[in-house]
Amino acid sequence: MTENAELVPNTLFIDVSGSGLPEVDGLYVPSKAPPTKSESGVVSTPGYWNGKMAWDRADGKAARSPAISYSNSYASWRICRLDGHLAYELTCDDELPPTDREWNVYKMGVAPAPRVVIHHCDPREPCPAPNVVYVLGGPGAGKGTMCELAALQLGWTHLSTGDLLRAEQQAGGPTTEVIKEYIAAGKLVPNEIVVRLLKDAMERTTRTTGKRNFLIDGFPRSLSNLEAWYEVFGREAELPTMLYFECPFDVLEQRIMGRARYSDRADDNVEAMKLRFDTFKAETLPTVELFKSKGKCVEIDTSQDREAVYALLRDQLAAYTDQHLMDQPLTEKAEILLGLRPYPKGE
Repeated sequence: MTENAELVPNTLFIDVSGSGLPEVDGLYVPSKAPPTKSESGVVSTPGYWNGKMAWDRADGKAARSPAISYSNSYASWRICRLDGHLAYELTCDDELPPTDREWNVYKMGVAPAPRVVIHHCDPREPCPAPNVVYVLGGPGAGKGTMCELAALQLGWTHLSTGDLLRAEQQAGGPTTEVIKEYIAAGKLVPNEIVVRLLKDAMERTTRTTGKRNFLIDGFPRSLSNLEAWYEVFGREAELPTMLYFECPFDVLEQRIMGRARYSDRADDNVEAMKLRFDTFKAETLPTVELFKSKGKCVEIDTSQDREAVYALLRDQLAAYTDQHLMDQPLTEKAEILLGLRPYPKGE
C-alpha cells in the first residue's frame, strides 16, 4: 500500500487477554500517534502504521506508540510491553491482527501468548441497537432456505432459537443445566432464557463483525415469546417488522413429504406435520394477527417458486442492505438453494 492510497478511518478496537505479561492485557484504541516515519520509511497517518491499521493502549501507559502495529521490515504484527519492548508477534500479511491463530512469544515476552479479539464498536459503550426482522411461517414454508439466502447474498445474520439453544448446551454456558432440565422434561425452555440468548448473540455479532441486520427465524412463536422480548429489550423499543411466509396447507404437505425422501428428520411425515401445523395455527397465528393489526407484518406468498419468493424477500430487505451486496451476482451456493443448479454429488 502506498503512502498516498486512500485509507478508511480506523474505527476498530482490540481486546488483548490471557498473556503471560498481565501488563500487555487490556483494551487498545485507534492510534493517535503524530505523523512519524517508520523503520521502513513509511510516514504514519492517524490510526495507521506502515499502511495498516494501528492501535495504542486505551490507558496510554505504553512507551511505544502505536502499541500494536505491523512491521513491513519483518512482515509481522507486533504487540509491545509497557516499556516499549516487543513482546508478541505473528508473521503474516493479514490486513488486521489475526484472531484465529496463536501468536508467538517474542524476545521480551512471556508465555503464554495472548488472545486477540477485534471489536467493531467501543466495548466501553453500549452496543448499537440491532435492526431486527422476525420471520414466521408454517412448517415447510421455506423460512430456513430464505434466511440462508439472505445471509449468503445480502449479509444479514440468520439466527434460529433452536440453534442458539443447542450451542448454549454445547458451550456449557450459565443456563446450560436449566435448558437441559426443561428439554429432558419435554417442556419449553423459559422465554426469558431464549430472548437473552438472542440478545447476547446479536450483541456478540455486532461487536465482532459490525453487522447489525438480523433475521430471527421462527420467533416470536407465541404472545408469551413477545412478552419476554419486551421484558428484555424494554417496551419503549420499536417493535420489529415481521415477514410472514404464507403458504396453503396442501403445498406445505407436498413439500414436507418431498423433503422426507432426503432428510433424516423424525418429524418429516404426515402425522407430525399435521400436528406441527395445528400447533402453529393455535400458538403462532394470534401473534401474526397482532403484528398485522399494528401494521408491522408483511405477507409473502411462498407457494411460488423459490426465485420469486427470494425476489420478494430481497425487496423487503433492500432498504437496510448495502447496495454493493444487492448488486453482487448469485454465489454457487445461492444458485443451489434457489434450484438453479443441482446439489453436488455426495451432498
